[in-house]
Amino acid sequence: MAGILDLLNSDMGKTIISGVADQSKQSESKTQDVLTMALPVLMQAMKRNAASSQGAEGLMGALNSSKHDGSILDNLGELFSGGVDTSVTNEGDKILNHVLGNKKSNVEKAIGLKTGMDANSVAQILKVAAPILMGLLGKQSREKNVNSSSGVEDLLGGLLGGNSKNNEQSFLESILDADGDGSIMDDVANMVLNSGKKKGGLGGMLGGLFGK
Repeated sequence: MAGILDLLNSDMGKTIISGVADQSKQSESKTQDVLTMALPVLMQAMKRNAASSQGAEGLMGALNSSKHDGSILDNLGELFSGGVDTSVTNEGDKILNHVLGNKKSNVEKAIGLKTGMDANSVAQILKVAAPILMGLLGKQSREKNVNSSSGVEDLLGGLLGGNSKNNEQSFLESILDADGDGSIMDDVANMVLNSGKKKGGLGGMLGGLFGK
C-alpha cells in the first residue's frame, strides 16, 4: 500500500498542495512542509483513537458516511476554485477537534515552530487538509472492505508505513503529547535528530525536512 507521503509526491498531491497554499496564502514549499509533518501526525492520532473499541467504531462510522466517501478527491479543481467553501473548513475543524481533542492547539504550535509558520496559518492548512485526508481514508476503506477495528488500524498503519521504526513513532507521539510547557521542543528535537540519521522511511523524510 502506498504511504500517505507518497500521495503528496503524486500529481494529486501537487494539486492538493497548490490548492491549500492558495487557500492559506502560504508558499507551496511551506505548505508541503506542513502537510508532510501534519498528515502522519493526524493519522497517528487516529490510530491511537482506533486502539479502543469505541474509538474504532467512531472512526468506522465517519469513514462509512457519505461525507467521507472519497468524492472530494474527484473534485479537487472544484474544491479549490474560487476558495474553499466554509462548509469544508468547518468540517475540517470538527475533524481536528475530534481527532486531536485538547492537543489541537499544541500540535498546531509545534508544527508551526518546526516549519517556521505561525500557528494560525498551520490551523488554516489543517482545516482544509483534514476533510481531504478523511476522503482518502474513506475511499481506501471502501476499496479494501474495511469493517472491523483491526481493519481500521491496519489501514492507518499501512498508510503511515507499516515498517516505521520505534523512534519515528516516538517522534509522532511526542507531537501528540505536547503539553504546551515548552519541553516538547526538546523532545521533538531529539526525535528529529535520531530520525534524521535514517535515509528512508517516514523518519528520513521528517528528519531531512526538519533537520535543516
